[in-house]
Amino acid sequence: MVDFHTHSLASDGALLPAELLEQAKSAGVTCFAITDHDTLSGYQSVKDTGTAQEVGLISGVELSCRWASTTIHVVGLAFDDSSLAITSMVKSLSEARIERAKTIAHRLEKAGFAGALKGAQETAGESQIGRPHFAQWMVEMGHVTSLTQAFDKYLGAGKIGDVKTFWPSMAEVVGAIAKAGGVTVLAHPLKYKLTGMKLRALLTDFKAAGGESLEILNGRQPEADMKRLSQMADSLGFLVSAGSDFHRSFEYGPTLGVDTDRLAEGNYVWDALCQRAQEGNAAEIKPQ
Repeated sequence: MVDFHTHSLASDGALLPAELLEQAKSAGVTCFAITDHDTLSGYQSVKDTGTAQEVGLISGVELSCRWASTTIHVVGLAFDDSSLAITSMVKSLSEARIERAKTIAHRLEKAGFAGALKGAQETAGESQIGRPHFAQWMVEMGHVTSLTQAFDKYLGAGKIGDVKTFWPSMAEVVGAIAKAGGVTVLAHPLKYKLTGMKLRALLTDFKAAGGESLEILNGRQPEADMKRLSQMADSLGFLVSAGSDFHRSFEYGPTLGVDTDRLAEGNYVWDALCQRAQEGNAAEIKPQ
């Protein structure tokens, strides 16, 4: 059981990092990453704990970036979390998130939702602010009936709260992870809803920028999608990664942990990651 895509309360997850580790342990996970959005604080708060060792915790983060006119997420794994390359990138993205939040709030307020910024900041608390916090505030204020409605009407792709301009380029993000000695993973490739031709172009550009791995399984994903991505990874020479993209427990949501037995034979990123984590030297992992 592995899981290289999870979120804690440090970004937009519901569990404290320590609680997330305990759930991973209960699920039988033996190689694990907390990949909060644009912050290392969740991982760093638990990396030296006994539970972290039990679940084979490695460093992780999910960084926001731009490719063409699309917001892309790149997961970094097993990097040196003290590296200036990664800490500088995270700092710049944290600042970008604040400016982005101000722009989202301004747009929402023009649409009639006064107090959006203060409300989202109070909802986020110490967490990295993002659209889910605006969505939660809108639900609490009665502006929408659900988080889904908030995204469908105001915050999702192409809506007034979809602000992309503050993110660095995909190549910059890939370069920062690589300089920190980490493995770069293109997260949930099918969630960007690209045409087949554009998806192929994205993967080609990701590879050219130094991208190493493709997330072929993300949460409760149809088997057909996993097979399609597995074939693309093989044809383009990517390692493959997998994760739950766990944020919180709910009836139809993904659970922590991916059983690797369900996947076809492939060039797996976790083979190198798990071996190095067991040796206690995760930060130096680079797949061969």
